[in-house]
Amino acid sequence: MTTRTLMFDSPFLLGFDHTRALIDRAAKAAAESYPPYNVEQRGDAAVRITLAVAGFSPDELAITLEGRQLTIAGKRDEAGKGDQAFLHRGIAARGFIRNFVLADGLEVQAARLEHGLLHVDLVRPEQERAVRRIPITAD
Repeated sequence: MTTRTLMFDSPFLLGFDHTRALIDRAAKAAAESYPPYNVEQRGDAAVRITLAVAGFSPDELAITLEGRQLTIAGKRDEAGKGDQAFLHRGIAARGFIRNFVLADGLEVQAARLEHGLLHVDLVRPEQERAVRRIPITAD
């Protein structure tokens, strides 16, 4: 049995359980290899995630956002395909779930399936810099 020590186990870093959970989730997601994907920086305020999902139709793909976790899932409809006889089967026909933890402020802008690639565009809207005047009271 091995124990894993993280910097968040320190008694000086109390209340960082959420951050530790995000790091654990990201490490688990990085260990998965199917389907392959790219993450591309597109300018100062945009990111694109591209997954290789050849053979999936838009109806077989689902993208959900819960809190900061983006989940992309694919489920193949295998009904009626059991009568095929493959001499070689090298194209993966399995479903998948791929999770990404988004940084604060990133929002999903659009998703597009194009030539077997699923593009998910994320943007970080520019925050308006609001100057707030603080009233000063006197006794």
